[in-house]
Amino acid sequence: AAFISIQAFPALLDLPQELEVSAVSCGSRHTAVVTRGGELYTWGWGKYGQLGHGNNSSSDQARRVEHLVAKGLRVEEVVCGPWTTYIRV
Repeated sequence: AAFISIQAFPALLDLPQELEVSAVSCGSRHTAVVTRGGELYTWGWGKYGQLGHGNNSSSDQARRVEHLVAKGLRVEEVVCGPWTTYIRV
């Protein structure tokens, strides 16, 4: 099982420098950001598939949700629930 650090206090986002973030949302144990280009990046606990990567894997590193890119979808907004992630395209 992957170890996922849980941050109980505010922390700086560790994202690639070239990304310009337009929205951030935090769930119970995961985080999602939308870039100005409409891409969605997620990381954290993924047991219920809430990271959107097509599996139940967890990740401490921000990863782009490739399914949305492949479908040509531009994300406008993201809202995370305790174990869910909702987007508006």
